Amino acid sequence: MKKIISNLELQEKMQETITLLCDTVKTTLGPVGNNTIIDHSTFSPFITNDGVTIAKNIESDDPVINTILEIAKEAAIKTDETVGDGTTTTLVLLESIFLEGLEKIKKGKKAMLLKNELNRSLEKLITLIKEKNKIPKKEDLFKIACISSNDPEIGKILTNTFSKVKDSNAIKLIDNTSIKTEVTFYKGYRFETLLASPYFLKNKTIKWHDSKVLLTNNELNNLEEIAEILNETIEKKNKLIIMASEYSEDFIQAILTLYLNKTAQIILLKNPEYGENAYTFLEDMAILTNAKLDITSSNENRILLGDSPLIEITKELTTLQFIPNEKIKLYSKALRKEKTEHAKKRVAMFTHGLAEIKIGGFTETEIREKHMRYQDALCSLNIAKKGILPGSGITLLETKEQIKIESDGDEILKNALDKPFSQIIKNAALNEQEIMNKIKKNDFKIIYNVALNKYEKKKETSVLDPTEVILNSLINATSIASMLLTTSNLVINEYQNEINKQNEYNELI
Repeated sequence: MKKIISNLELQEKMQETITLLCDTVKTTLGPVGNNTIIDHSTFSPFITNDGVTIAKNIESDDPVINTILEIAKEAAIKTDETVGDGTTTTLVLLESIFLEGLEKIKKGKKAMLLKNELNRSLEKLITLIKEKNKIPKKEDLFKIACISSNDPEIGKILTNTFSKVKDSNAIKLIDNTSIKTEVTFYKGYRFETLLASPYFLKNKTIKWHDSKVLLTNNELNNLEEIAEILNETIEKKNKLIIMASEYSEDFIQAILTLYLNKTAQIILLKNPEYGENAYTFLEDMAILTNAKLDITSSNENRILLGDSPLIEITKELTTLQFIPNEKIKLYSKALRKEKTEHAKKRVAMFTHGLAEIKIGGFTETEIREKHMRYQDALCSLNIAKKGILPGSGITLLETKEQIKIESDGDEILKNALDKPFSQIIKNAALNEQEIMNKIKKNDFKIIYNVALNKYEKKKETSVLDPTEVILNSLINATSIASMLLTTSNLVINEYQNEINKQNEYNELI
């Protein structure tokens, strides 16, 4: 059976939902915002002030509210996915835009007309904010990391790491087993070790200098396929790393016998990637090893042979060291045009290398909470490369003064722009009106640093936000608010809800 909620009843449910979601999250905004304890079904309760994490965990027993919640959460989730920060600001803006827009509709404003006005007003806002954009220096990135993580030590570690590897995709965050946070840098091309047999790794690590590397995109089934290469390897006592998609059992046993009897130094690795990535992996290997087509091989089984100055194999990872040259530089430059995460990581390995940050802490709860801070700051650093603006809501507050009200959309967005600033000041238990008046009196040339509890010159402030974070917060808040304001009906499948409840009950017993 389906239940339909419409008009005034739906508007009241939407208002209740937005208030529930945003009031819970917005108390965390700013450097002295409060934390929230989250009880999770799969692991122990934890403490966080991360807006999107809190939003994702808010649910209701009311199926109508729960449905609206999922739509409203999308504003914060989209901001998090795009820029990795600004999720709480997004929800503060969403609440203001939706509630004021709802009042306009209740007074007779046509919803679609209001949506169009909001979109036009948003375009003007985006232009005004982009005009203030500033390209950051290293000290600015440090400030960004400190603000996003709300921790100077995390800011210092991340900024130093980021300055060396130049890209967030080159930094891996993992939880440490000790209380200490450790940073390790890696040069070379790293990939997952997939041995054809564990017996090839007699020791914990194999480190070979000046080895040959044989690459093929096919399966190797018998020794005849690489007979000439194999004979030369044995005669000249070369070291040989073979990378293929797969091997027959007979092939593995034959090579393993040669290896264990010390007749030949040969190790069989499998291509660690799948699908299209398997081909790009071979392309990368061919470039790095300067591999050339083996003229003795058939076209059906394309075999490339190259050289490696150093290859290190452990149980988990294999690292191929290489000497940068013009060919590699041109290859990585072309690779930069690809926008996938996989391509970005490959570029990092070709250029500045990789870094691993092992996050330490006294308890699992502390480590989990710090991990989220690191993740937020890392995303902020990466997005801040495009540009920065003064933070603490001051940019939106200043932009508010530039807006001329020509429509209800202008009025709604203008009234929303001071809400993040007000919430930050409120969370710090400070006098909002006094601080706002002083900033306006100084023509927005000063900013209030809530963390240090003092005024600063805007040009010298440590309170900064990535421009993209501010823009995406506005865009996503306006988008979701507009969608909700133009929705007049909600259909609930009550039968499906009963099934879900029964399934939850069955899991409990």
